[in-house]
Amino acid sequence: MVEQYTASGLSQREFSEQTGIKLSTLGRYIRRDGRCDAPQQLVRVKLQPPADPDTGFVLVLGNGRRIASGWEFSDSALARLIRVVEHA
Repeated sequence: MVEQYTASGLSQREFSEQTGIKLSTLGRYIRRDGRCDAPQQLVRVKLQPPADPDTGFVLVLGNGRRIASGWEFSDSALARLIRVVEHA
């Protein structure tokens, strides 16, 4: 399955939709296999301060998804959250 995905040149989402395999299952196979050579891509984001500083932040990702939170994140936790959302 992982070899087929890697050879397809498709995103994980596209491959899972075309093959009918759940996206989470494909991701698990890829992580277990460790052979995924798909390069990570940088995503341009635009940060805007919230209207009220106590309300948190809204991060709009390149694919149109939005992350809104009143929580404080460390830089590494926020970076991980962005990676997870971009690949979901």
